[in-house]
Amino acid sequence: MRCMYCGAADTKVIDSRLVGEGDQVRRRRQCLECAERFTTYEAAELTLPRIVKRDGSRVNFDEQKLRSGMVRALEKRPVASEAIDDIIGRIKYRLQGVGEREIPSRQLGEWIMEALRHLDQVAYVRFASVYRSFEDVNAFREEIEKLATKDALAEEE
Repeated sequence: MRCMYCGAADTKVIDSRLVGEGDQVRRRRQCLECAERFTTYEAAELTLPRIVKRDGSRVNFDEQKLRSGMVRALEKRPVASEAIDDIIGRIKYRLQGVGEREIPSRQLGEWIMEALRHLDQVAYVRFASVYRSFEDVNAFREEIEKLATKDALAEEE
């Protein structure tokens, strides 16, 4: 690894530790030329399936787009950013687990709505209204009624 201070090609690792949920390695390094110390982080580069959109076009999975959509749905809601990170991590894990090169955007959207439904029902309805292109108040009402019915069934169990 190149030294970020002097650009020398030789550095040595002084310390290595797992960080986060064990999916990243933190390395403390020292330059053999200038003796400066610095920290690097390493993570496995994961290949996620491409997303097939409704119009048939294919795009790479974009974690930032997923995060911004969820943040918009959760705006002014009492939800910690760690909860968003957790959902994104679970969705990425599911994407890896499908074992396919491509996945329909519809499937990804359903996973997101399922996670939001359990996290915050207001955010779920907000996300669903955009994702399912609600046209009027009746569409909102129907979705809220479905949500209430699912909650009632869950309470009976």
